[in-house]
Amino acid sequence: MPVAIITGASKGLGRALAEALAARGWDLVLDARTAAVLQETAALLEKHGRRVTALPGDVTDAGHRAALVAAARELGGLDLLVSNASALGAEPLVRLEALDPDGLRRALEVNVVAALGLVQEALPLLRASGAGTVIAVSSDAAAEAYETWGGYGASKAALDHLAAVLAAEEPGLRVWAVDPGDMATDLYAAAVPDDGDPRPAPARVVPGFLRLLDERPASGRYAAPALLEGQR
Repeated sequence: MPVAIITGASKGLGRALAEALAARGWDLVLDARTAAVLQETAALLEKHGRRVTALPGDVTDAGHRAALVAAARELGGLDLLVSNASALGAEPLVRLEALDPDGLRRALEVNVVAALGLVQEALPLLRASGAGTVIAVSSDAAAEAYETWGGYGASKAALDHLAAVLAAEEPGLRVWAVDPGDMATDLYAAAVPDDGDPRPAPARVVPGFLRLLDERPASGRYAAPALLEGQR
């Protein structure tokens, strides 16, 4: 059975994607910082009859990243790596003039440095898979200039570029940077707590990710809403 590592998988998009993959027969290695919530998610996913390994920890810890890849190896290999764990840099978001450099460093460490470190750890298993795939969860803020989203957007833009270079260096893999679009998540609520406009649940955009896995287009940057439009 195929095996996936998903970071930031205890809730939001990570949990929704994990549930969809478990329903399709995938075995999973899940990461999140909050152990209790992660265990609840793992217990839910195990009802699909798949093997689920839940490892709480911080993706900026090299030892934790190694443990995630070792867990995938125990399940038989690694076919999909989803870098979904994200840090905003400031909660709520602030203009660049007020952005604490330590907050920006945290966003870069989580969203870029840790994502690269996990890819480096996982490359041997991904190369050995017949369908090795990396998904870097991006953001519209990586490509557009929105007030207060500068630090987070800069980190996601850097992640997009790393994904593009990885695709050039690893032609045997599929490497997709995917913008999921607006979603009702805890991350967005922390970023803009005063924004009460309705947004779709993360599960609504998961079919866009599944379409990529089904059709396996060329490596590149994709927007989940556009992929969903293509299914109508």
